[in-house]
Amino acid sequence: MTIAAKGTAGRTGRSSPATGRLRYRLDLKASPYLYIAPFFILFAAFGLFPLAYTAWVSTHEWSLLSDEHVFVGFGNYQTLLSDPYFWNALGNTLSILLLATVPQLLAALLLAHLMTMRLRGQTFWRMGMLLPNLASVVAVAVIFSTLFGRDFGLVNWILESLGAGRIDWQSGTASSHVAIAVMVAWKWTGYNALIYLAAMQAVPKEVYEAAHLDGASRMQQLFHVTVPMIRPTIVFTVIVSTVYGLQIFAEPQLFGGGGPGGVTGGSSRQFQTLTLYLYEHGFNRGFEFGYASAVAWTMFAVIVLAALLNYVFIRRIRSDS
Repeated sequence: MTIAAKGTAGRTGRSSPATGRLRYRLDLKASPYLYIAPFFILFAAFGLFPLAYTAWVSTHEWSLLSDEHVFVGFGNYQTLLSDPYFWNALGNTLSILLLATVPQLLAALLLAHLMTMRLRGQTFWRMGMLLPNLASVVAVAVIFSTLFGRDFGLVNWILESLGAGRIDWQSGTASSHVAIAVMVAWKWTGYNALIYLAAMQAVPKEVYEAAHLDGASRMQQLFHVTVPMIRPTIVFTVIVSTVYGLQIFAEPQLFGGGGPGGVTGGSSRQFQTLTLYLYEHGFNRGFEFGYASAVAWTMFAVIVLAALLNYVFIRRIRSDS
């Protein structure tokens, strides 16, 4: 090969300055999208597609026992809204949600406030608050179902020792809601307390010193200084607790014994939640996947509505303050 041919080959093997600038621009603009693309691909495959497919199934009379899927439009939703068992399940879900969430978050706030004080063995107490959250939901439900047993439960034994009568916690509507709410509160109070504690530690100490000089007590500092300063964290815990409470399943299902009584929420459906209602129609009554999908989308609408109400309520509090 001649010297001229070698020079020509060398020049053709190199990229021109214009090509280099084009590659740089493409790398600058496309790289961020490539980095986040795996998340959106997985979300589309395992999030958006199941959501859209469930919406499609909800418009059909869809059963695993039949190969025919008849299009019924909004017929499943009309049947759902006219079913008194659905409204009973929705009322039970909201009742358990309020009984579990409100005391739970108030107790978590007070526990976090106590953890900000100078206590001996602070690490021990903080680890102890997190231990209930590490226990499985099944273990918590089984233990508390035993504690709230009618004949040999520890709670009824304490009530009898105090002169009160036994309570059949499972048979009554209010009593079963209280028992399930106690399970949920016991499991999540310490977790929320640690979240509040982390937010409280970010509050400047100068604010507390100024409040102390003004004569504010510990409780006054909590409600007039700490709570306004950690309001975004409180909003976060309220929304997360609301979403979890509207999807509660394992606690009432195991509280009812795990059998048919657990799916129906007791003999009179006194503690059947929306998820149990969905499970009953999807897996216990002819595998009615079309109707169960309609229930799922209705639950989704209720959760979105609850999140919007929380947002509007918190926004109004901010504007008033």
